[in-house]
Amino acid sequence: MLRRLSPVQPESFEFTPANLEWARAQLTKYPQDRRQSGVISLLWRAQEQEGWLSRPAIEYVADFLGMPYIRVLEVATFYFMYQLQPVGKIAHIQICGTTTCMICGAEELIALCREKIAPTPHTVSADGNFSWEEVECPGACSNAPMAQIGKDYYEDLTAEKLSALIDAMAAGQVPVPGPQNGRFSSEPLGGPVALTATERAEQANASVARAAQLGDTLRRIDGTEVPILTPWVRPETAEGDSGAEPKPSLHRPADKTGVTVQEAAATSPGMPVSKIEPAGQPADAKDTD
Repeated sequence: MLRRLSPVQPESFEFTPANLEWARAQLTKYPQDRRQSGVISLLWRAQEQEGWLSRPAIEYVADFLGMPYIRVLEVATFYFMYQLQPVGKIAHIQICGTTTCMICGAEELIALCREKIAPTPHTVSADGNFSWEEVECPGACSNAPMAQIGKDYYEDLTAEKLSALIDAMAAGQVPVPGPQNGRFSSEPLGGPVALTATERAEQANASVARAAQLGDTLRRIDGTEVPILTPWVRPETAEGDSGAEPKPSLHRPADKTGVTVQEAAATSPGMPVSKIEPAGQPADAKDTD
């Protein structure tokens, strides 16, 4: 999107004494030769003071930081958080129009803004109190559709709810931000739906029981297949002797074809069992012993 400065500009701009003190304090965060790093925060404070970012404000910040005007203008036109057009005195409403909000009703919110505020975005209403625009995802997808008004999120909106918010603000009220449908945050509207620990255990047991009923088996790393509920027992270890030396497994695959040591020994009686290669090892691999 092409972002241009407003054709209507104030004659001048300067920080209020409080904001000027704040700006000087911000620059102490940076080394003397890196003071230009404060351009984003200073532009934001200028916008908060004026309501939008005018050309005199951009040039004032550039002079304050010793930067060329074009460098600061590049920052102001790059970031969408900077409003380059005058905004409503009461509120500037930013409607999220990205996928989640769009499929949940954002177009109805935009239609309401066109009807209730102004036909086109970045246009101040006839009474000068409101303005609006469509923006990219502000990150409240679980509460779609939503609108950002000032620094607050108003979520789970409908056209009727947004209309009521605008009327309340016009009357001097400050509606409570957040979900507008009774939710506290982003929990399911009808209450928790996640399984409890007991329910999860019951569901897991039922799944295992069904697998056993169907005769599902588990292929172990030694190539054997056992019923899915059979515990892991090393067949090459003597029962009751955890410190015993492992014995060769007659069920370990001898090669990539899946032939077991037992089968290979049966077909090649003269071949020592210890010389048959385990699965996955190249046939021409040399014994390093």
